[in-house]
Amino acid sequence: MTLGTNIELKARCGDLARAEAVCRRLGAHFQWTRRQTDTYFAVPAGRLKLRVEEPGGAVLVEYHRPDQAGARESRYRLTPVEDPETTEAELAARHGVLARVAKTRSLYLLDNIRIHLDRVEGLGEFIEFEAVIGEGDDEARSRERLERLIGEFAIAPGDICPGSYADMVPSQRG
Repeated sequence: MTLGTNIELKARCGDLARAEAVCRRLGAHFQWTRRQTDTYFAVPAGRLKLRVEEPGGAVLVEYHRPDQAGARESRYRLTPVEDPETTEAELAARHGVLARVAKTRSLYLLDNIRIHLDRVEGLGEFIEFEAVIGEGDDEARSRERLERLIGEFAIAPGDICPGSYADMVPSQRG
């Protein structure tokens, strides 16, 4: 189980190829491209999702953050999951499924920033920045880096998303 804090921002992206070129120009290091399916559960506080990665494993992600357009703090807990099918069935029975989101994500790293380039089924293309705040990382400096990236990637204010992908897909409660 991992506890963490990051400052994040999500925005619509009209051209992921251009965003990849910006990543390369800035010296961001490509890590991987994976297929991810996130199942969000209707919990009373915060958000809870089960992420299954191909290739890779599964992890339960619990997080709390405000829904606002712009850079926002997110506190999260990551718990590895050995049996995602059973875990999903148990959580669905207990809480109900709020939404399922399938995407292809490419990850780049730049300083303490995780840059996600996402192709989300039924929603389109997005870019997400996560400034991981660890020991020795300065939150104010991380926010400055995010503001700089907004400019480098030419993100318009109207493209910034206030919520999660789960907020954008039709409800699947059940």
